[in-house]
Amino acid sequence: MPNDDTRNLRASHDSLSRFLGGSPLAVAFRLILLSTLVGVMLAAIGFDPWNIVQSIRLLVERVWDLGFDAINGLWRYFLLGAVIVIPIWLLSRLFGAPRGR
Repeated sequence: MPNDDTRNLRASHDSLSRFLGGSPLAVAFRLILLSTLVGVMLAAIGFDPWNIVQSIRLLVERVWDLGFDAINGLWRYFLLGAVIVIPIWLLSRLFGAPRGR
């Protein structure tokens, strides 16, 4: 029969897993992978992790210099991404949401 220390340790581990959304190692792996993928995408548009404010300012300046064709390009990227993101989000909300309250 487990003692009080074992139960407290198990309860704190369950609380941590519930807070993180899974086991700490699995969550760390997913965060590392996602951070790397997002970093690659941000690097492709010219962001620099050591000077993020300057990178954002330069990005806005480049978009402004390109004129309204840049807005058209951003709109196309948005639509292209939305074709994938919105259905996945909708399916995750329909099938992943808890039933009833």
